[in-house]
Amino acid sequence: MTSSPRYPKLVAFDLDYTLWALWIDTHVQGPLHRNGNNINEVLDRNNDKIEFYKDVPSILHRLRAADVRIAACSRTSATNLAHQALRLLLLPSETNTGQKRKNADKAIPAIDFFDQLEIYPGSKLTHFKKIHEKSGIPYCEMLFFDDEIRNREVERLGVTFELITFSGMTNKALEQGLAVWRHRHPEEEKEEQEEQNQE
Repeated sequence: MTSSPRYPKLVAFDLDYTLWALWIDTHVQGPLHRNGNNINEVLDRNNDKIEFYKDVPSILHRLRAADVRIAACSRTSATNLAHQALRLLLLPSETNTGQKRKNADKAIPAIDFFDQLEIYPGSKLTHFKKIHEKSGIPYCEMLFFDDEIRNREVERLGVTFELITFSGMTNKALEQGLAVWRHRHPEEEKEEQEEQNQE
């Protein structure tokens, strides 16, 4: 019997150029609004769009289905705008993930996918210390996706860091990050396999 692949207990994402293709503190003018129940589309005062990269909704659904805690870690100074965008962005229900901007019967606010929001200026070390303090999850059980190489500093805590390219967060990037994390923590996988063999 093949065991399902192991996930970290928590996966965290930066926001700007990781989940969406903009800097929310410079590219967006509040207040934000949404037209009806449009999926994955929020507009700012000038009707400029905020939307997640294409693969992000399915990634969030996948992590939720695997019982992984999800966090947002951003050093933006536009804290209120970032929170507002996450509240207003609607994602399709799992059965409707193929739909783009059609009105969906069951849409889920993006913010509902996140167990923790650490969105404020400063070092990402602070963000992850707060996550650890609030969740009790060990750093070795955390995987972080971010587009800025300087934020690799979180690896000093034991967090696994995966750099996101100009393409933003994709399914391929998720697989790469998970592969790195699993490679770094093979002992836990062996322990799980042994436990399953004993059952």
